[in-house]
Amino acid sequence: MTDVTVVGAGPNGLAAAVTMARAGLSVRVLEAAPTAGGGSRTSELIRPGHRHDVCSAVHPMALAAPFFRDFGLSERIRLEVPDVSYAQPLDGGRAAVAYRSLDRTARELGADGKAWSALMRPLVQHSEAITRTLMDPLLKIPREPLAALRFGLAALDQGTGAWNRRFSEDAAPALLTGVMAHPVGRLPSLPSAGGGLLLALLAHTVGWPVPVGGSQAIADALVEDLRAHGGELETGHRVDSLRELSGSRAVILDTAPAGLLRLAEGRLPARYERALRQFRYGNAACKVDFILSGPVPWANPALAEAGTVHVGGTRAETAASEAAVASGRHPEQPYVLLSQPSTFDPTRAPAGRHILWTYCHVPAGSDQDMAAAVTARIERFAPGFRDVVVETRTTTARGLAAYNENYVGGDFGAGAVTLGQMLRRPVLSPVPWNTPLEGVFLCSASTPPGPGVHGMGGYHAAGQALRRVFGLRMPSLAPE
Repeated sequence: MTDVTVVGAGPNGLAAAVTMARAGLSVRVLEAAPTAGGGSRTSELIRPGHRHDVCSAVHPMALAAPFFRDFGLSERIRLEVPDVSYAQPLDGGRAAVAYRSLDRTARELGADGKAWSALMRPLVQHSEAITRTLMDPLLKIPREPLAALRFGLAALDQGTGAWNRRFSEDAAPALLTGVMAHPVGRLPSLPSAGGGLLLALLAHTVGWPVPVGGSQAIADALVEDLRAHGGELETGHRVDSLRELSGSRAVILDTAPAGLLRLAEGRLPARYERALRQFRYGNAACKVDFILSGPVPWANPALAEAGTVHVGGTRAETAASEAAVASGRHPEQPYVLLSQPSTFDPTRAPAGRHILWTYCHVPAGSDQDMAAAVTARIERFAPGFRDVVVETRTTTARGLAAYNENYVGGDFGAGAVTLGQMLRRPVLSPVPWNTPLEGVFLCSASTPPGPGVHGMGGYHAAGQALRRVFGLRMPSLAPE
């Protein structure tokens, strides 16, 4: 008999597996795909020698999430942290730039610098407390209420119709809107403001690191630790029913609610099953990967120093693009989230070549190829971009859904990021990782704290399993 079986080798599943193995339990991880990683895989998607991140690319949570801090991820893999965390190009060769330095960022924002500093400095000063609070369920009483209150007030400032009152020019609001648009949804909203402000404060503290070798390095470090503590990983093994796992005392599922419904085969109580069926998935992404013959020829050279660029134009333009997607339309001028990792990690491409990682938001289930629209969007702020494009590869929303069952309709967040669903993820409970089935737990991005490569869903689910099934405490995760 195996103590624990984990279904799914994404970051959350692997985090759960590592935690259970560190507690001295026998652990087996089953992954349907040929390789581990889920949302943190890296592959030669287009040509040999050109390594593209399949899903996630830039990782603020690698240095900030409590699980990865305890795990000592930065001691296990190499993380390159750009001085420019993210940036937003504007017309006329201008750009708004978020540096690691809050003071420099405010200084270069000109007339809105004081307003930016007034918004961000209280959050930066309480960064660790805010991060810990947001990595827990929203129903939990914050351990540091004052820090939570500061963050809540900032989210209200930028997550409601009053969001245009703070700034007087266009650069600062564009910069903030770019990071708030990471979750798919209308702007402004409280969830988008909350997610964006968390990423923005991390930009001014730990930074936004790029893993050397690709996001796969994160998954590989977790697998290595799992095996070092006796755990097993079996890839190419699809699980079709929980009945296949009856030999395990605990089962932890890195699956969306749809996956739990499939695996449970009608064994769930009616009320819980109804809640899972009512869980809403959000709109989607179309991903476009590029091989380039040189770096992106940005009109503003500061953009070349950024690990991440939000190609959305002004605040109004980004909001209009997101509104189009929310209305079920493909935007003519999409908001494009762009990473240029080979600028900081030369292992990603042969000498003289670069890779570029991009995606834009599209309606759920879309099969439309957005490569032309994404290329035109970049060309607007980087004249001559088309001339350096060697080859592209598009993964539509339907392609994302086929790649990963958790991405229902191409929703890479495994559930719509709305205020209601941040409270009910996937059910309204202080311990939403627990299911009504004895010894079965859920740990995917469909559970708190939601989307992102942070491992916290797996860490929380493992904590519940350790206490409820085995009567054990959380183990140390520190490197040995």
